[in-house]
Amino acid sequence: MWNRMASTMAAAALTVATATAALPAAANGLNNALGGALGGVAGAAVGGAVGGSTGSVIGGAIGGGAGGALTSHRRDRTGAIIGGAVGGGAGTAAGNAMGGPAGGLIGAAVGGGAGAALGGNISRNSHPERASYHRRAKHHRHY
Repeated sequence: MWNRMASTMAAAALTVATATAALPAAANGLNNALGGALGGVAGAAVGGAVGGSTGSVIGGAIGGGAGGALTSHRRDRTGAIIGGAVGGGAGTAAGNAMGGPAGGLIGAAVGGGAGAALGGNISRNSHPERASYHRRAKHHRHY
């Protein structure tokens, strides 16, 4: 049991380290999706090794939110965290129900990635752009 858990945790740590080093500094929807997917898979793998099916769902949610947080700009960070967490947890639960532990990992990747990308996009679009805000605030002289 400990040997299996140690190998799973080592694989998850290697995946996260490789993905973190490969991510560029500029974040957009694709980077949010990549971060949410990798975080969801790593969290689900570690959670499944420690706590079984329930642990994988909790780990997928935490990992998806953390991955979305690491790869997003300040403008879209809140949405990426919430979307990655909800998508990672729901994807892991659905994957576990349909395909067992391997399905849970695939579900965590798809759900965490889609949730982080969608949440970041919604959060980004809910804030007005600074340039358009200043354009509306022009003062005209009336003679």
